[in-house]
Amino acid sequence: MKTLFLGTVAVITMSLPISAQAADTYTLDPFHTNLYWKANHFGFSNPSGKFATVTGTVTLDEEHPAASVVDVTVNTGSVVTGIDLFNEHLRGANFFQSEKFPTAKFVSTKVDVTGKDIATVTGDLTLLGITKPVTLNVTLNKIGENPISKLKTAGFTATGVVKRSEFGINYALPGVSDDVQLTIDAEANIQPIPNK
Repeated sequence: MKTLFLGTVAVITMSLPISAQAADTYTLDPFHTNLYWKANHFGFSNPSGKFATVTGTVTLDEEHPAASVVDVTVNTGSVVTGIDLFNEHLRGANFFQSEKFPTAKFVSTKVDVTGKDIATVTGDLTLLGITKPVTLNVTLNKIGENPISKLKTAGFTATGVVKRSEFGINYALPGVSDDVQLTIDAEANIQPIPNK
């Protein structure tokens, strides 16, 4: 199981059509941003987990969404499965090597709008010191004022696949699948300007 990312990740992942003027910078809301992964285990099951700490920004250009940029960092040591022993296994030498490589990073390089509120976002994912391109399929769920925080908020869902062997994570291949499925649900807010 690996992932990320991605950020991944990503999540991450914010760069779609909407409707406005210039680019705005949104900050990921840690309470409402989730990066989930799933991998097949010898054909018996599909274990899954998430990364609890995902941070980053989305520079969202509503008039020219192709100019938008996603920059996301994932704390690899924050991987959570609900089983402490499994968490430690994933953070260790066979997978994320979290002590040596505490973060994974995704920075978008291209946004292709493919339909109403949908786009493919391609970017560079850096994991275990290796950088490879990853493409996410992104849907813009909603943009508007958050009724609680009163901040302008954009919400996204993204999916993608990371091939873990490309990042040197070869443990238990091919029994444990090389392809790791990613699902990212994210909210990002425009932060208020501090009073001077």
